[in-house]
Amino acid sequence: MLTTESIQKIDREIAKYPADQKQSAVMAALAIAQEELGWLPSEAIESVADYLGIPPMAAYEVASFYNMYDLKPVGRHKLTVCTNLPCMLSGGVDAAEYLKKKLGIGFNETTPDGRFTLKEGECMGACGDAPVMLVNNRHMCASMLPEQIDKLLEELK
Repeated sequence: MLTTESIQKIDREIAKYPADQKQSAVMAALAIAQEELGWLPSEAIESVADYLGIPPMAAYEVASFYNMYDLKPVGRHKLTVCTNLPCMLSGGVDAAEYLKKKLGIGFNETTPDGRFTLKEGECMGACGDAPVMLVNNRHMCASMLPEQIDKLLEELK
């Protein structure tokens, strides 16, 4: 299920740990598989588990615990809005509501054109820059007021 390129990337992650601890690369390996496929179908989770020599359930436990992993297909751009208390008090809920209205979807939904999926996220460690949003698990956006949200959505189209 995984390409040769993904296997090579996983091997580089495994090399960071002692030889008898390659299961420690499970988070990175799942992220690599997701990057390749766009989400983590059960077959991909099982492939990662087999490659790392761990039970499939152990890999699934990691994939289902962290919200950076997508167990269902998502849009081309996954927007994760922090709504924890510090962000909530600084406009995180307002930013989320604005996005819901602007995109016409709720949390855990994808726009009909497949461009955007909206997720609710846990603390992203940037409380002083609230409200914050993460784009595709990689790009952190700070001070996401309506004007900044509109600009970001336009850039992502």
